[in-house]
Amino acid sequence: MKVEYVKPFAQASYDCLSEVLDRPITRGSLSVRKQPVEVSGVAVIIGLIGDIEGRVLFDMSEDTAIKIAAAMNYEEFNEFHQLARATISELGNIIAGRAVSELNNLGYKFNITPPILIRGNNMESTDIVVETLVIPLISDLGTFNINLALKNGKKSG
Repeated sequence: MKVEYVKPFAQASYDCLSEVLDRPITRGSLSVRKQPVEVSGVAVIIGLIGDIEGRVLFDMSEDTAIKIAAAMNYEEFNEFHQLARATISELGNIIAGRAVSELNNLGYKFNITPPILIRGNNMESTDIVVETLVIPLISDLGTFNINLALKNGKKSG
């Protein structure tokens, strides 16, 4: 996976979480996982098709998702209800939008899918891409993982 694909997603995630949560964020150790990738409990999936193909999957525990959604809404949430789910989906959408804008500025052309939120225990994600790069972002609310499975796609002309 090209570094120029990774950097916009990592930077957009870090910047967005820092802004909306207004608290320190640190990056954990990068890792590469073979398929399938285990999902922590809540995940937002966004697909890419074009010059770059694959998917980005943002995942976290349900407890972390509740805390992030509550912080973004300046409210206290005790469950992962509709507003919390919508907030986490939109967070994934905002991060992907920022990363896509940067990749478009670098000359890549592609389409992205609307975010899909999934929730549950013992979930796995399997892609046609063999490896997934995982970038954990850590705050006092928990760990927010960026899972990137991207490859060269069909060149647009």
